[in-house]
Amino acid sequence: MRRLSSLLLLAFSFSLPAALQAQAKMDFDKEIRPVLAKFCITCHNTAKPRAGLNLEFKDSAAAAKDKKIWEKVAHQLRTGEMPPMGRPKPSLDQLDLLNTWIDHDMLAVDCKGKRDPGRVTLRRLNKAEYDNTIRDLLGLRARLSDAFPSDDVGYGFDNIGDVLTLSPLLLEKYLDAAEKAAARTFADAKLKARIMGSSRGKRSESTNAILRDFAKRAYRRPVTDEEVAKLAKFVALAEKSGQSQERGIQLAVQAALVSPNYLFRVETDRDPKGGIAPVGEYELANRLSYFLWSSMPDDELFQLAEKGELRKADNLEKQVQRMLKDEKARALTENFAGQWLNLRMLREAQPDPKLFPDFTQGLRLSMIEETFRFFDAVVKENRSILDFIDADFTFVDETLARHYGITGVKGTEFRKVKLDTEKRGGILTQASILTLTSNPTRTSPVKRGKWILENLLNAPPPPPVPDAGELNTKELKGTLRQQMEQHRANPACATCHFRMDPLGFAFENYDAVGQWRVKDGKFDIDAAGELPGGRKFNGAKELRAILKERDPEFRRCLAEKLLTYALGRGLEYYDKCAIEDICAAVARNDNRITSMILAIVRSEPFQNRKGKGGMKE
Repeated sequence: MRRLSSLLLLAFSFSLPAALQAQAKMDFDKEIRPVLAKFCITCHNTAKPRAGLNLEFKDSAAAAKDKKIWEKVAHQLRTGEMPPMGRPKPSLDQLDLLNTWIDHDMLAVDCKGKRDPGRVTLRRLNKAEYDNTIRDLLGLRARLSDAFPSDDVGYGFDNIGDVLTLSPLLLEKYLDAAEKAAARTFADAKLKARIMGSSRGKRSESTNAILRDFAKRAYRRPVTDEEVAKLAKFVALAEKSGQSQERGIQLAVQAALVSPNYLFRVETDRDPKGGIAPVGEYELANRLSYFLWSSMPDDELFQLAEKGELRKADNLEKQVQRMLKDEKARALTENFAGQWLNLRMLREAQPDPKLFPDFTQGLRLSMIEETFRFFDAVVKENRSILDFIDADFTFVDETLARHYGITGVKGTEFRKVKLDTEKRGGILTQASILTLTSNPTRTSPVKRGKWILENLLNAPPPPPVPDAGELNTKELKGTLRQQMEQHRANPACATCHFRMDPLGFAFENYDAVGQWRVKDGKFDIDAAGELPGGRKFNGAKELRAILKERDPEFRRCLAEKLLTYALGRGLEYYDKCAIEDICAAVARNDNRITSMILAIVRSEPFQNRKGKGGMKE
């Protein structure tokens, strides 16, 4: 074939060969237009642009003028959404042709020129950020957000500005939460002192001084006289009605907690012409603290921002190192890793109690804690990101040790243990991942293979065809592998299963709750597989070794997911340059995870902001 097939490209050769990357632009009239005419232009043309999408262009230059169009088309092609059901589908070679053309002609980016850092939508604090900010602002540890509606998820995370809407119900909950937070704070002498000044090393101060100090921290930036005056009105009203200054300040605190300046992370366009400019020092401090802590900046970050020294010398690196060692960095584990690895789904998993009677709520929590502690260790010890794929250690308590067959571990305290790497290593063989990628009554090679493609290689398969159906284990005969082979006899199913199944079968030695086994019922386990391209393996250990060899793919996947989380927005075509820089920095530093975090913090998208109307696309 003239080019790599889409199947091989997306299944296990995710980085195009250098020779293909460097190839000359394709001939639009001879190669691309015929494919568009056959499969796309019937519906998406100048006369009747269905869904407002016109793909009828006179030449490649005209097509390239609107990159947003091709981002949408690329997504729909790769997810199988287009062409729609009932319409002719392009062959794998034709699909590969279009995808390659879109990537290298339509969405090409000049990384040596002026870079677009993107523009982050005004972001509301999500539930975790709200509770953490209340904790660090007031000293109050309370899960007030439990009463809030669930946050929507976009691009795999719940901190994405575009989906963090503010409904009337949520606004009502904010009012209730602010009242409770202020009341509990002023009912506690120590917490009240944080607001009134004495615990911050100050004498009792004037109302305006107290309010200015509080508002600066609540709004996470310097405040204006007008903003202070608005809060001071609550004190004046309280005193006018015969109440104390303290009661008035409590009301002002309550008001501040429902202000958009508290509930949202507000960033200003600093270039008066709407171009690109660095975010302000306070805004950078906020980006850094909500990335690593899911909370507001602390005094040290505020002080550096006030002096304009956050970017000076090696201060950023020092702050990242300091913040990752802080206990508040647990938020990065729970909120990034918890979503990247889909661990939140494990809380809803329900293995059949008759088949897996040892699966208890305590075991579920131990599974989650193992993965959290493992992620913590990689970050705090600045280990290689490849440890996520394969490592010779983990963390267990007695419950989980018994589940794994590890001896000598007693009690509820988690401890680091060395692993038998023939059976386990990295997150792929942890019971949390194995359980959440299983069905209630059996393992699911499809779910496990899909999880690897999505979370470690960032190459999710398209959704199943509508008539694919479920695997009917009652009608199909033989081992699970044999039943699945019968199931994918349907050509419409074969393409995706050809990618997912071999990856998932590598983990058949682990049952639906992650325990090691050598038989599935009366059948011997067959964990052998062959990847597209002919690479063979037998079992999880050999597949882990292959995945480690593919470190550029995993490095890029993790960089894309971590940058998405750090920015609070989905990545665009123009972020390719930043991703390349981040990956290069990590590769130069032995794949150390801190080098990835630092590279993200130093990147153009993290440091800068595009003004409204800047850098026309």
